[in-house]
Amino acid sequence: MKALDPQIVLGAYAVGVFPMADNRAAETVYWVEPKRRAVMPLDGFHLSRSLRKTIVSEHYRVTADQAFDEVIALCADAAADRPETWINPSITKVFGQLHHMGFAHSIECWKDDRLVGGLYGLALGKAFFGESMVSRARDASKVALAWLVARLRAGRFNLLDCQFQTDHLASLGAIEISRENYLGLLTEALEGVVDPVGASSGELSAPLFASPSGSADFFALDRAKSDPAFTVSGPPTGKDIAQLLVQTS
Repeated sequence: MKALDPQIVLGAYAVGVFPMADNRAAETVYWVEPKRRAVMPLDGFHLSRSLRKTIVSEHYRVTADQAFDEVIALCADAAADRPETWINPSITKVFGQLHHMGFAHSIECWKDDRLVGGLYGLALGKAFFGESMVSRARDASKVALAWLVARLRAGRFNLLDCQFQTDHLASLGAIEISRENYLGLLTEALEGVVDPVGASSGELSAPLFASPSGSADFFALDRAKSDPAFTVSGPPTGKDIAQLLVQTS
């Protein structure tokens, strides 16, 4: 099985392309650029009354980047409602490398000490590319996505790419847009991080190879930073997350 190069993967995301495999045991990957793209407007997350109650009550303990390998393994596992997945060993390995490089991140939902859900994805500039989410307990993936949206809002991201639209994502506020509109949003989100000339040919500027630099900050929420719209004092709580999600920017 040919290994994926982290730099090639970063270059692909920078031009709107991402890797998938036919199944978990596939020897190869292929590159995907959907004609229609699902995105989650960060000011348009649908926080239902029941989901808000679950978040505020802290039914699940939620963390970030505390169990990246475990989250991607859980996403790759077959389940009754998802007998096959597209995450093969090559994708698992390269995302592990990207995590250690500071580009890939995870959100984890815990019940006691058991991982019951979460998601993972890639951060570049002001864009976050959601790769996969998983739930092994009621609403765990919804809680993980809510925490991600709040984290991205606090960190000044402006694009959350969900790749393909599903009924589940649509119920939470995701919309579907054309490839052309998506590329416009992507260009704006990567301004100052990717060399526009190099990006058009699939090449990245040197700063992107070095670190996930840019004006967005995935860990702003943890560092209790504030911006004109949001202020979080101390470690974020479920109540903080709910407040972030209903704030208008």
